[in-house]
Amino acid sequence: MTQRVSDRTRRGFLSALLGGGTAAAALSPAAEFLDRIAPLSGRTWRGQRTVPETVESPHGPASVTYDEYHVPHVEAESEPAAYYALGYVQAADRLFEMDVFRRLAGGNLAAIVGDGAVEQDVLYTKLDFRGAAEASVQAVEGTEEATAAAAFAEGITAYIADNDPGLPFGLLGYEPEPWTMADSMLVGMYFYWLVAGSFGPLREGLKRETFDADTYQTLYPRRASHDAPILRETAGESRSEPRGLDPEQTESLDPEQTESLDPQFDDWLAMAESEETPGSNAWTISGEHTESGRPLVCSDPHLMLQAPPVWYEQRITVGDRTVNGVAIPGTPLFVVGENDHVSWGMTAAQVSQNDLYHYETDGDRYRYRGEWLEFDTETRTVAVAGGEDRQVSVKKTVHGPFLDREVNGETRHVGVGWVGHAQTRELVAFQRMAWSTGLEDFREALSQFDAPTLNIHYADTDGRTLFQSVGKIPLRRVDGELVPGDQVFDGSAGEGEWDGFEPFGDPDWDAGGFVSFEEMPSAVDADYVASANQRPLDDPPYPVDRGYGPGLRGERIYERLDETVGAGETVDAAFCESLQLDTLDVRARELVPAILDVRDRVSSDVADWLDELDGWDYHMDRDSTAALVYDRVYSSFREETWGPFFEEVGLSRRYWPSERVIVELPPDSRFFDGDRGAVLARAAETAVEELEAEGWDRYGDYNTTDVDHMFGRYVGGMNYPEYPTSGGYGTVRSFIRPSDWGASYRLVSQVGGETRTVLPGGNDGSPLSEHYDDQLILWADGEYRTLGEPPNGDPDVAFEEGTQ
Repeated sequence: MTQRVSDRTRRGFLSALLGGGTAAAALSPAAEFLDRIAPLSGRTWRGQRTVPETVESPHGPASVTYDEYHVPHVEAESEPAAYYALGYVQAADRLFEMDVFRRLAGGNLAAIVGDGAVEQDVLYTKLDFRGAAEASVQAVEGTEEATAAAAFAEGITAYIADNDPGLPFGLLGYEPEPWTMADSMLVGMYFYWLVAGSFGPLREGLKRETFDADTYQTLYPRRASHDAPILRETAGESRSEPRGLDPEQTESLDPEQTESLDPQFDDWLAMAESEETPGSNAWTISGEHTESGRPLVCSDPHLMLQAPPVWYEQRITVGDRTVNGVAIPGTPLFVVGENDHVSWGMTAAQVSQNDLYHYETDGDRYRYRGEWLEFDTETRTVAVAGGEDRQVSVKKTVHGPFLDREVNGETRHVGVGWVGHAQTRELVAFQRMAWSTGLEDFREALSQFDAPTLNIHYADTDGRTLFQSVGKIPLRRVDGELVPGDQVFDGSAGEGEWDGFEPFGDPDWDAGGFVSFEEMPSAVDADYVASANQRPLDDPPYPVDRGYGPGLRGERIYERLDETVGAGETVDAAFCESLQLDTLDVRARELVPAILDVRDRVSSDVADWLDELDGWDYHMDRDSTAALVYDRVYSSFREETWGPFFEEVGLSRRYWPSERVIVELPPDSRFFDGDRGAVLARAAETAVEELEAEGWDRYGDYNTTDVDHMFGRYVGGMNYPEYPTSGGYGTVRSFIRPSDWGASYRLVSQVGGETRTVLPGGNDGSPLSEHYDDQLILWADGEYRTLGEPPNGDPDVAFEEGTQ
């Protein structure tokens, strides 16, 4: 049998990936872009390439059989043989996506799309994720996991050598380069940074500079009053006691900023941040509370929705061991999944792993602890398709990369210290998790986790369950006191340094600069534990940043778990599916009564629309008119409240408060000019004007999937179809319009039993394939598919002993 393959990516793939809006810059204006791409004929259209039925492999025989959803089932007698085959078929399905990930993270995107991506490439070049990836290769040298990852990279390179790369490469007129293990590490580094790295401390300094203390605390509270922590003191008699940390909690010293954050510098740095904060839901329920007696693990990571999806589904069998789940294309790592013994899911812990520093500098040197030191400097080239290449000075300090940029004739700078810039061991951790057979070796695998910070949910066939936070959390000190990382440190004075850390080198993780694995929040054999990016502990005994999510999803998940499991009822996979698809917006329960109260302050036509909210159950369902009215009124309410206020103080939407803050403000708050009702009335008038102009009648008229290919506006038939769907920003069933973020994968695993999953798209990257978007309608409709065994019959691809 022959497999048809081709590749693609999307506007949202780049726009979400590049931090919101950057893709549009990279690919516009359209005429400029079209002038740059290859003619739409000849080689460009050789995208209907085929995968050979037989492929030579230097690592020995393997076979690949695709199931009904184009998920490859790889079988081999050794891990190198299996991972070589996996690399080959991953490239067959997702090569262009993988290459864009690699180029984006390495600062090499302008080489294929031109001038629009130059400034972003300069930033990523200065951040030097490539150096971080190469450092991590050194960290795992000599391990079995590195051998498997190297074989995976060889498989990708063999595919590139054997086959035409496909349509997107033809459109852009370039050939993909061979793949290396460092490339896989580089792709991973980009996502690790998205999860646990940011330039938020600079913005915190600007907020403190802009607002008085009371205003600052009101707009950016360290803790939301409603937010249920992940580990609670009471939630069932058999709940284990959560373990916390020992250091005494201290307050932020909040040192004075050494320079203001210029908006242009801020916008440039934002190119290396995601448009939305990566989120997720996950929970584990003990077998004591399930109908089958087996524990349940549920996980739905929230990332950009793109075509093809950000995840690639895969299954490997080596001898009598099998693991299946999803990987980031370009990496061999099973990030969420299961094997014959264990299942696991995860959420972003949203604990920062980077710090920022200002320095006294004369341009060529920087002052550090009383001495003037030369920057570690290297000149690199940012290639530009159709334009002039840019020479970039890559500078580093004792803390890590030094990001400098001229703004209005002045040089702005910030130093970056990031855990991921050291020799980190995620490859070993993920691989050992995937092949673990029980609680002890799974926890041993987790202890190797350095970056990013994650919350892991685990269960096994022995009935054991685990919640474990992982990732190295820096312990920052100023004048000997522990402080949070929500401030910019004086790098010249050596403030906020992490004992034992060596950027791009081999750190001593046990030197006291990081929270130890044994002290990280965890719970073993609890009744149930749920995380949705909220804070892990009610009173953490260590300084924390303001990075945790607003807790809307976490509050609702625990509400339903308490009502059912906590009340002694047993549950099954169907209950967990219904919880992943729960659409109740907890904000609406508080805000809708206030909206209804303004019906006598708006026109009769607007009041008729608001009447839809009377008796509404607060569920953001696609067939609901009330959900549509609420969503648009709420959006206008935020605009009416924050838009003028932040425009007056000169801050962009990036500085608007968390979603829950506006709901908790008192009706006579000064942010409403003392009259929330008047603001809501204006918001309702604006919202209804929009509804009538657009002709929307149900929530699904507005709330549709809009997942496009990067070339969708230039080449027809490459965008995903649009489907109405349910859910919103504040619901467990997460879907954020118009940025198109949401549940990028759903997993419901009944350990040792049936497993249900769904992708928001398809596993095959070819627009010509029936598997290009065959799961999207399932995802939009809130349906799942059952994981099964590989189909019987001859394999689709046979790998035979040989050399490439």
